[in-house]
This record gives sequence, C-alpha cells and structure tokens, in this order.
Amino acid sequence: MDTNLVAMFSDPAYWESLARIIPKALNETIYMVIFSTFLAYVLGIPMGVFLVITSAGHILPNPWVERTLGTVINIFRSIPFIILMVALIPFTTMIVGTSIGTTAAIVPLVVSAAPFVARLVESSLREVSPGVIEAALSMGASPWQIIYKVLLPEAKSSLILGVAITTINIIAYTAMAGAVGGGGLGDVAIQYGYNRYRTDMMIITVLILVVIVQVIQWLGTTLAQKFSHR
Repeated sequence: MDTNLVAMFSDPAYWESLARIIPKALNETIYMVIFSTFLAYVLGIPMGVFLVITSAGHILPNPWVERTLGTVINIFRSIPFIILMVALIPFTTMIVGTSIGTTAAIVPLVVSAAPFVARLVESSLREVSPGVIEAALSMGASPWQIIYKVLLPEAKSSLILGVAITTINIIAYTAMAGAVGGGGLGDVAIQYGYNRYRTDMMIITVLILVVIVQVIQWLGTTLAQKFSHR
C-alpha cells in the first residue's frame, strides 16, 4: 500500500475530519430524500390517478384533461434535472427564501420527481383488472370509492415498488444537487473529492450511496411481495 495512504489512514485527524463531514452530509441527503419523496407523492398520486380515471373507457373519461395533464407531465419529465434546478432558482427563492442549501434543493427535486411519480402511479393503476372496477360500479360505488377502495388498494404492491424506484432516483438527483450548492453527499464528493483530488472521499461517498440504494431496493421488493395479491 502507498506510504502516503498508510500515513493518512493512521492519522487520527483524518478520522476526525471524516466524523465531522460524512455524518452531516448523510443527514442532509436523508433529509432531502425523505421530504422530496413525500412531497413528490403528494403531488404525483393525484396526477397519476387523474391520468387513469379520465382515460377513455374509465370511470370519468375526459380526453381533454387526460391529454393536457399528460402533456404537462411529459414536458417536465423531458427537462434534465440540472437544467431544471437552475431554471427554478427564482421559484425556489420565492418558496424558501434562498436558492442554496438542502432545503432549497427540495423544491426542484419535488418538481422533477412528481411527474415521474405520476407516470409510475398511472402504470400501477392500469394493472388493476377492469373486472374489479366493473364489479365495484355494479354495486353502486362512487368514483371516489373506486379510487380509494379499489384502484389504490389493488395496486398497492406495484405502488410500493414505485416508491423504491422514485426514492433511488431522488438519491441520484441529490448527488447532482450537490454540484450547485445543494449539500449532502454529492456536495462532499464535489468539494472534497473532485476539487481537492481526494479519491478516498469520492470512494466513501459512492459506497455510502450504494449501500443506501441497496437497502431501499431490498426493502421495497420485500414489502411489495408481502402486499402482493398474487
């Protein structure tokens, strides 16, 4: 092993710096991911539901609503996150009072993830058997009851997998947010790893992100199998 690496790893100051930098960055990443995922689903679930129920032959067919909402979703999904983050700086400043930091990063994260969530929700709800919906209609269920007692419960397993996929995508976005002052592990990788030529910091942040992604994917798959009707 390189003598410089040995000296660095044996230096208590090195581990003290890691203990100061990494936990703070990890907490920032978790903070951004949790709030961004939650708010993305608050916005994305209604959009996904409307995409499905307003489609032809569904419970509330409305081609104009479906096409308009679908077009808006596609527009936002087609914008790369880093460009969207810069373009939303005035909006972000208006919402949270600043365009820099972890809280500010949540705004573009939500705007970017919500359309993605809408499409995942749409895909999950379209997997629900039309026969189940017809049975609910024949028993006099209202559109509201069909949404909350038929569509969402029947698609629960797929929706849970969607949450895992969305969370993993948002983790990747938070890493990009670090490049423009968003904080978190991405910021550590840029500021300490790339700018200061610290390969060890790059490796540490990548390993932490890999572990987080693996845990989330495992948890999502496990829960999806548990709630699966098949």
